[in-house]
Amino acid sequence: MSETTEAPDVLAWTCPLPHRDGSRVVMGHGGGGALSAELVRDVFAPAYGGPALSAMGDSATVELGGTRLAFSTDSFVVRPLFFPGGSIGDLAVNGTVNDLAMSGARPAFLSCGFILEEGVETEVVRRVAEALGGAARTAGVEVVTGDTKVVEAGHGDGVYINTSGIGLIPPGIDLRPQRVVPGDVVIVSGPIGVHGVAVMSVREGLEFGVEIESDCAALAGLVEAMLAVTRDLHVLRDPTRGGLAAALNEIASASGTGVVVQERAVPVPAPVANACAVLGLDPMYVANEGKLVAFVPREHADAVLAAMRAHPLGREAAVIGEAVAAHPGMVVARTGLGGTRVVDLPLGEQLPRIC
Repeated sequence: MSETTEAPDVLAWTCPLPHRDGSRVVMGHGGGGALSAELVRDVFAPAYGGPALSAMGDSATVELGGTRLAFSTDSFVVRPLFFPGGSIGDLAVNGTVNDLAMSGARPAFLSCGFILEEGVETEVVRRVAEALGGAARTAGVEVVTGDTKVVEAGHGDGVYINTSGIGLIPPGIDLRPQRVVPGDVVIVSGPIGVHGVAVMSVREGLEFGVEIESDCAALAGLVEAMLAVTRDLHVLRDPTRGGLAAALNEIASASGTGVVVQERAVPVPAPVANACAVLGLDPMYVANEGKLVAFVPREHADAVLAAMRAHPLGREAAVIGEAVAAHPGMVVARTGLGGTRVVDLPLGEQLPRIC
């Protein structure tokens, strides 16, 4: 009796890691890592140009009629639409509000564009819209204009959302990575990796013994509390796609300083650490949607940290490292065993479609 085996279809194989095929877009180009940076640098920036764009911040800082404004736009394609702790509607508000807040702005107005797939249930759209409206009210912003488009069935994933926002930057605030200097203290506002693991757990039907909820939240109030201590903060970033590792690498590269992180000081909740250990993920690269990282002059660090811990969204804020003159543009982590490892910019993203 003979046994026959079909030859494997190697053309159908896919690699879980993104690769640099410059002729086509791959999923990694949307991951907030090195591939995303290359796409912006090689395709978009040369086409658009302009000094405001060259800063490459979470939002653009522009002047209009003598007033400094922050302006940002973001698109949200998360799957599933609803997850523990939030929804695509919450993300659409909080993601854009947080980008504005990282410029020190007081977010004020949002636009909202819905791209709907033919066949999606109207009740689903209603739930998303209600979540979005509730998140806007909680964040203290107003949705003032919008747009709706419908694409054919099979050409979308239910609901995609784009939001743009503007906010007023008070006088005396200058938040940008170029202001970072050796000696600055690095503070993170709370436990990392929660959002990415929460979305992945429901998407893949995984159970980790405890429900992990997204940290999705609007951070403008926390930023105001920090700026009330001193307006001399150097830079703020919300570590979304690419996680804390991507945010630190972007700041190190733009500032020309090195960053040293004490690995044991980085707050990682036990359920997140356990999930990442099982799945072979590094929490430093997992997305957050309600956390920020701040580079603060050393003389203000204790007061800023105290103000953060007094705010509901910064109760577990922690000092995790410092900016240094050594190894400019590079982020390294000191491990609990006394060694050192390089925390590089991710190529793509460990968990796609999480925002």
